[in-house]
Amino acid sequence: MTTPRHLPYGSSLPDSWGVVPLKHLATLSNGFAFKSDGWGGVGTPIIRIENLNGSENYNHSGLTLDDRYEVVAGDLLYSWSGNPGTSFGPFRWRAPGRYFLNQHIFKLSVHGCDKNWLYWALKAATHWIERELTSGMIGMVHVTKEELGAAPIPVPPPDKQRNIAEFLDRETARISRISELRAAEKGLVRDRADQLLADLYEQLSSRSGLVRLRHILRGIEQGWSPECEGRLAEVDEWGVIKAGCVNGGVFNPDEHKALPAGVPPRRQYRLRQGDLLMSRASGSPNLIGNVAIVDREPGRLLLCDKIYRLAVDDRRVVPEFLALMMRSPQLREMIRLGISGAGGLANNLPTSVVRDLPIPAIPLIEQIRFVREMAYHAEWANRAVKDIDQQLSLLVERQQALIAAAVTGQIDVTTGRGVV
Repeated sequence: MTTPRHLPYGSSLPDSWGVVPLKHLATLSNGFAFKSDGWGGVGTPIIRIENLNGSENYNHSGLTLDDRYEVVAGDLLYSWSGNPGTSFGPFRWRAPGRYFLNQHIFKLSVHGCDKNWLYWALKAATHWIERELTSGMIGMVHVTKEELGAAPIPVPPPDKQRNIAEFLDRETARISRISELRAAEKGLVRDRADQLLADLYEQLSSRSGLVRLRHILRGIEQGWSPECEGRLAEVDEWGVIKAGCVNGGVFNPDEHKALPAGVPPRRQYRLRQGDLLMSRASGSPNLIGNVAIVDREPGRLLLCDKIYRLAVDDRRVVPEFLALMMRSPQLREMIRLGISGAGGLANNLPTSVVRDLPIPAIPLIEQIRFVREMAYHAEWANRAVKDIDQQLSLLVERQQALIAAAVTGQIDVTTGRGVV
């Protein structure tokens, strides 16, 4: 063991502790580079990155492989390519049975230390790895075998390692339970908002009857999607919006790509403040049919062909009311069924489905009143969700700080109190 007792990602360590590179505590073996034509529905299940986070969607292989590619319950793994905070870092494999390990994941053969303690030590080290070794990477990050093997790990005496692991198992489980309860609260807030909207739709439909959307529209158009650059447009440039600009029911002008300088804009597709937009196509069926109103001056943005622009008859309907009704669970279900029955047009919403959507036929003055009432409820729900998200973020920070303090000896895990 080396003698230094200071980490680049923590405070000085207790006198009896040391620091060693990870490769002195474990041997790292990479997974097997399976080819897609070697996957199947039978054979040994293959652990991919998505399976580390609980997905039970496994590929299988009938190959006979060396033992170093096999994984069983209790093995310590490290995903060396993934998204920070979710799919990058250490994992303890808990599922029973025998599995093969895919590439992009290391299996750690641990020697000379407690395996559960090393998992928590790697959790702390990973935050430093993400910051120092993957700086400049955008989206998914990765670390090489040599870089990970050289990562500095604080090593307490053997009798302390199990105490630290047991303490962190217990305390992080408690934090995770609180996080689950907070997340459930957020789901209840959203369910309440959906139920209010569903009740309003039923109430208005029963009282005033329904009118097909085709009778209160002046037209539906979809835009144009030329080959664009993978960046946002500058102030004096044109941009083409992406399908995700209406996700969440709020128009996001940053969801666009710059139109190349040599391509003239088709100005008939220029967005205008007040436009009612609707997602026509998406890789996720749940996002199709999302609606949003362009609530600000959009600048030089053009409509793409994955978005409908609905031109409403303003003598009969207020765009905000129409958007509200189209977010109701009843119409969302009709849209879902319309997608599945689109005759081979996968993840595509036909105009015929849109035109047939039934909208409560109430006077304009009442539409305005209900829009205001529902805006009040939406503001309350948004505030509640924001508060819960802040609490969840604080819990994540608390857990990270607790792990770092425990594995660097800054707290006495037998009492939970600081020792420095």
